Amino acid sequence: MTAQTRTVEIINRKGLHARASAKLAELALKLPTIVTVSFEGENADARSIMDLLCLGAAIGSSVEISAEGKDAAKSLNQVEALFKDGFGELAEDAACTCK
Repeated sequence: MTAQTRTVEIINRKGLHARASAKLAELALKLPTIVTVSFEGENADARSIMDLLCLGAAIGSSVEISAEGKDAAKSLNQVEALFKDGFGELAEDAACTCK
């Protein structure tokens, strides 16, 4: 199997919290690859919300995403796009006046 790996930065204010983890898991379940997220020596199956939450990756953290299987590069493009979009939370983050 072909494996692909990339490093991405978490840019949404709340980091890899429950809603972001759920969006990532939902995407990972649809992909034809096994996607793994790694942070500070810990690995998480991207299909598992609990695994992702246990990473504790906050805003500004760099995580490694890897995909193994058919169309690994294509799958990574989709996962990377979700991270770069801030899991769809950037508009909400910009509107928030809390610190």
